[in-house]
Amino acid sequence: DIISFDSRQIYRELKIGVARPRPEELEAVPHHFIAHKSIAESYTVHDFVKETQVLIETLFQSSDFVVLCGGTGLFLNALRFGINDLPQISDEIRNEVTQLAEKGGIEALQAEVKRIDPESYSQIDTNNMRRLQRVIEIFKASGIKMSEWIEKEKELYIPFHFRSIVLDRDRKSLYQRIDERVDLMILDGLEKEALELQAYHHLPSMQTVGYKEWFSDDFGTSRMQKIDKIKQHSRNYAKRQLTWFKKYQAEDLWLNLSDVSWDQAIDHAMDYIRSL
Repeated sequence: DIISFDSRQIYRELKIGVARPRPEELEAVPHHFIAHKSIAESYTVHDFVKETQVLIETLFQSSDFVVLCGGTGLFLNALRFGINDLPQISDEIRNEVTQLAEKGGIEALQAEVKRIDPESYSQIDTNNMRRLQRVIEIFKASGIKMSEWIEKEKELYIPFHFRSIVLDRDRKSLYQRIDERVDLMILDGLEKEALELQAYHHLPSMQTVGYKEWFSDDFGTSRMQKIDKIKQHSRNYAKRQLTWFKKYQAEDLWLNLSDVSWDQAIDHAMDYIRSL
């Protein structure tokens, strides 16, 4: 079984822009948390950890291992190392931060996060308004930076052995493949898929690369400008992913697919797993 820890593939309405596995792939192997929730539903890292804990315990009744696959480092770290219960956000604080966003736009949120928590600013998607708002809300509610919450001693949820394998490429090849994948998404109908969801653009789930760019002229007024922004934001996200994994998964197995073939990568991965 494969458990996805992709924070966007969980939404059933998002297909092309999140590179959901193809139908034949989903049929070949049991997948979990793909098209799991509606974009209108709230879904947090805490929800993911709780659901995954129950699922893993169930799967381990008939199997010695399960595979997790994805790129949302926060989800993986919460599952692997535990997570703290973040403070409750009052309506007063939430409204205060919302007003900041409405008056000053994303630039005001970026400036505030950079001021109160520069470490989080360097790691999160600074074009994601909801993520920026969340960092500010946490700080206002607790006086503790989001980056400090992440580093605090955590309750361990999953007492299982993990082996993490990180797939990498040289930067030039990675960025070229990202640009090519965006072009394929456009051919597959990404623009149509996004615009059909425009009525939901205000939802946190829609602050997603490949979708949010179509909803605002802040990312360009022409179709080509928006496509270029999708490529740029995708490359930026990939860079942040690598920074995250180098910080938290540096001791795990890294496979550079610019240096080895897929067959060699699989052999290395299987040897690594057998070392458990």
